[in-house]
Amino acid sequence: MKILLHTCCGPCAIFPVKCLRTEGFHVTGFFYPDNIHPYTECLRRRNTLEDYARQIALPVIFKEGYDLEGFLRKIVFHESDRCLICYRQRLGATAATAVKKGFDTFSTTLLYSKFQKHDAIRRIAEEIALETGIAFLYRDFRTGWKEGIQTSKRLQMYRQQYCGCIFSEKERYFKARPGVHA
Repeated sequence: MKILLHTCCGPCAIFPVKCLRTEGFHVTGFFYPDNIHPYTECLRRRNTLEDYARQIALPVIFKEGYDLEGFLRKIVFHESDRCLICYRQRLGATAATAVKKGFDTFSTTLLYSKFQKHDAIRRIAEEIALETGIAFLYRDFRTGWKEGIQTSKRLQMYRQQYCGCIFSEKERYFKARPGVHA
C-alpha cells in the first residue's frame, strides 16, 4: 500500500514514518508550506525535513509556492476556528495530491502531536476522504511522542517552538505587559 503522509516537519515525521513502514506501507511525505509563518521558519522546517528524508530514504513531495496570503484570507475573521480551517486546507491538499499521484491512502503527522485536536483532525480527514474517494488512515501516533523528541534531539534536528501559523507564533512568544492589550 502506498500512503501519502502529510508531513509538517522533520521531527514530527520520525515516529509516524517508522510505524507506517513497520506496518508495510510505502511512505511518501507531503510538505504543505502555506500556513507556516514567517517564511524563514517555513524554510527551516523544509530544510530539516529534506535533510531527514535523505537520511531515511523518504521520498517527499513539496507543494510548490508559498500562498501565505491565501491562507490568511481564509483565516481572517475566523481566528477562533483557524486550526480547523488549517487542518482542512492541509489535509485537502494532501488528499488531492494522493488522488492525482495514485496513492492508496493518506494520513498526517499532525496525529503525532499531543498539542493537536485529534478528534477534529480525524473528522475532517474522514470527510475529505468521502469527498475525494481516497481512504484516510487514522493512527494515534502520540504513543511515540517521547521517542520522536529523543531521536530529533540526538540527530540535532531543528525543532520548532510553535505549530506554524502567525497566530500560534503570537501565542507562543507574545507575553502581554501590564496595560498592554494583546
